[in-house]
Amino acid sequence: MEHNANTAAATLADPSPFRNVGFWAILAGGLAMVLVFAQIVAPSLEPSPSVGERVGEIAGEMKRAAWRSFLGLPKPEPEVQAVPMHYYLAMIAPVFGVLAVILAAVSAVKRENWRLPTYGACLGLGAIVFQFLWWVALLVAGMVLLVAIIENLGEFFSF
Repeated sequence: MEHNANTAAATLADPSPFRNVGFWAILAGGLAMVLVFAQIVAPSLEPSPSVGERVGEIAGEMKRAAWRSFLGLPKPEPEVQAVPMHYYLAMIAPVFGVLAVILAAVSAVKRENWRLPTYGACLGLGAIVFQFLWWVALLVAGMVLLVAIIENLGEFFSF
């Protein structure tokens, strides 16, 4: 009987993981990682035209813009488009990554278990770095596509 009372008292005295700042750092870092991956997947969930149609639209717009410039016509008014959800994810994910790093620093200053701030900081920094590298890869792919279009610009003016 006494043994059960001691174990019950010991479990009540154990600190809750929710009181550790490092736990919240891990949670914020994990959420940042999930948001970065959701940002990468989100465009594929939206309905969009095929790559050929999209490249054709870009090429056609370049041709129309060149002819308007050549003939001295005014530019058309831009169409207002709704902002896709993955743009919001692209802004929120690094915020949670930075929050994870800040919480990990607070946890380290409070001298909590070293694993918690380390995991939180690694998840937060990993989310920030992965998102940065993802955007760099997208920019490189976009530049390759634009160079391919510009190289073939002479064919656009043929009738």
